[in-house]
Amino acid sequence: MSKSLSNTKFYSQVVDLLQSAKQQVVRTVNQTMVITYFEIGRMLVEEEQNGNERAEYGKKVVKELSKLLTLNFGKGFSVRNIEQMRQFYIVYSIPQTVSAVLKDGKSQTVSAVFESMNSETLSQKFNLSWSHYLKLMRIDDENERKFYEIEAHKNNWSVREFQRQYDSALYTRLVLSRDKDKVLELSEKGLILEKPKDAIKDPYILEFLGLPEHSNYSESELEQELINKLENFLLELGNGFTFVARQKRISFEEKHFRIDLVFYNRILNCFVLIDLKIGELKHQDLGQMQMYVNYYDREIKLDNENKTIGIVLCKDKSNSVVEYTLPEHNENIFASKYQTVLPSKEELKLIINEQEK
Repeated sequence: MSKSLSNTKFYSQVVDLLQSAKQQVVRTVNQTMVITYFEIGRMLVEEEQNGNERAEYGKKVVKELSKLLTLNFGKGFSVRNIEQMRQFYIVYSIPQTVSAVLKDGKSQTVSAVFESMNSETLSQKFNLSWSHYLKLMRIDDENERKFYEIEAHKNNWSVREFQRQYDSALYTRLVLSRDKDKVLELSEKGLILEKPKDAIKDPYILEFLGLPEHSNYSESELEQELINKLENFLLELGNGFTFVARQKRISFEEKHFRIDLVFYNRILNCFVLIDLKIGELKHQDLGQMQMYVNYYDREIKLDNENKTIGIVLCKDKSNSVVEYTLPEHNENIFASKYQTVLPSKEELKLIINEQEK
């Protein structure tokens, strides 16, 4: 190896080290800020409880505190922001958090709080930025809030990506595709992929393509748009997906077929085939996907890999057609709708009602 190549590797290692350190500093600063705001919220709530007229006394305390903190520390301590710190404590005030390490009812410094809480507790609580928690606090359903908190941390979602996942009703869509006894797991562990069905959503939301709901486009145009915005599509598909091929050609007995999109899921350890249909799902579409899956299982996958998953992504479908076309104990072929605009609350209610029928 030449000296220049050796130096290049050395420089790269130094850069990586500094970038890692910078990220760690940001995480530490964010975590310190969040814990500090939580502690301010706790102190506010306890102070309010000591007042004779709690509502009026509480408002007065917040206003006075806002003036004092703004004078000493500048921006970031408006009445609204301080009220959000109070609300943060109320939403997240459970045992084994900051409030559990108070001694003799007296408040500790933030450094003492850090020393009293072990690293495992910190990694479980307050591991996102303050901006994330501002959005999480607006979610009333505790199970839904816990799910998004887990997934945002696990997948390193930016605030923008978190907002997108929430707007696309990710939690609701996953709940609809799971048995009742599996729903609670979402709020305790987040999305866990153990079997093919765990990776399926219905519907998939493809609003990032910018295609109007009722516009005319072909299947090839839909495919091209998905490829153009592959990063967004991978985020929508979920954990563990990597892109393999488009228009993958398979041949036998001088007959040729092309699979629209091929992915691989590293967690499930299997190929995932996707066929796009812009109209209503037909039983022939499911039969064709069954053929693709059979081919991959017999000719492509390795012995240590799991069975191939097939997803027909369609604009519309009949649940009866799916039920009677696929084998009774099918676990690898799925049909899911897609939408090119974010669903409204009314649309989500309709989807829920249809699933419950």
